[in-house]
Amino acid sequence: MKELIEYIAKALVDSPDQVQVSEVVGDQTSVLELKVAKEDLGKVIGKQGRSARAMRTILSAASTKLKKRTVLEIIE
Repeated sequence: MKELIEYIAKALVDSPDQVQVSEVVGDQTSVLELKVAKEDLGKVIGKQGRSARAMRTILSAASTKLKKRTVLEIIE
């Protein structure tokens, strides 16, 4: 999951070297925290949050296949 979000985020931003994804694993749920450069934050979120919603949808579908729950948080 972590690699999937990192790959998508690096494709969206201008400075892919500043993309960081950290994973906090719990019993039922995993939380992925995505950090990007300040100037790339708008690109990751997208207009009206469309890019962020699309990443969350893909993550939800992939985690359902693994029978886990994963949440994406975009950190400023």
